[in-house]
Amino acid sequence: MELPHQCTLCPRACRADRAAGHVGYCGADDRLMVARAALHHWEEPCLSGDPQDRRGSGTVFFSGCSLRCCYCQNYPISQEGVGKAISVQRLADIFLQLQHDGARNLNLVTATQYLPWVCEALDLAKGGGLTLPVVYNTGGYETVETVKALQGYVDIWLTDFKYAASDLAARLSSAADYPVVAEAALRQMLRQTGAPAYDAEGFLRRGVIVRHLALPGCVADSFAVLQLLARLRDEEKVSFIPSLMSQFTPFYKAASQGLGRRITTYEYRKVIEEAIRLGLTDGYMQEKSSAREEYTPPFDLEGV
Repeated sequence: MELPHQCTLCPRACRADRAAGHVGYCGADDRLMVARAALHHWEEPCLSGDPQDRRGSGTVFFSGCSLRCCYCQNYPISQEGVGKAISVQRLADIFLQLQHDGARNLNLVTATQYLPWVCEALDLAKGGGLTLPVVYNTGGYETVETVKALQGYVDIWLTDFKYAASDLAARLSSAADYPVVAEAALRQMLRQTGAPAYDAEGFLRRGVIVRHLALPGCVADSFAVLQLLARLRDEEKVSFIPSLMSQFTPFYKAASQGLGRRITTYEYRKVIEEAIRLGLTDGYMQEKSSAREEYTPPFDLEGV
């Protein structure tokens, strides 16, 4: 797989000549940019254990993003270009170092804009002894073609399902097609990966985790997302792990789009009640007080 002259790696299909160094919608050009690589302790417990677990999830944060949400908590790397250019061999070495450090899995955060390099680095790392399950941590805005291209590389999909309403997706993420795109991608993830499978310690080895971040003033859309997920579960006849999140904090440009506060206890309780009604209970629900700074690590090029 080569870096494209007309990039269509993500649903934006901006056709930037990235092989010639032009910058795509995602902010990436012909360089492989990484902002942080370290053990992370704040993913779902089946990925990183409890907060006292010394090992955690081996996260690699890539620079740039095709979604670029107005409330992104990682906005310095997703939208402001923070990161360091590295080689494919260096990326493979990072993967192996995280395994050496005790990571329970290899967690690739927002990696699609670097797909050719990531696949090559995984091949190199596996040739060098990488045995960790690979987690693909994504905002859910992926083409079916990209999901298919990752078959054989990705063991665990850690995907968002942000919106059911196209107008909300357009306003907050400039992606009116998000609901349709994310549903098609999720269906493909489930077909490729199958039902969740765990090791003897209870850590996920294979499967799909679907996150939904409840947003203030958007309870009706959260209900619609949960109803969509329940329908998809029934149609595909494949289980996944739902993860309802209450950690929204008005980062970046959130206030300018009417998201200038955190979600209330009442709002989040209503979302949980709907999930329970729909049987989406075999997963995770955050405490209302879960908006903590640990969820946003310092992007100081650690491990890069």
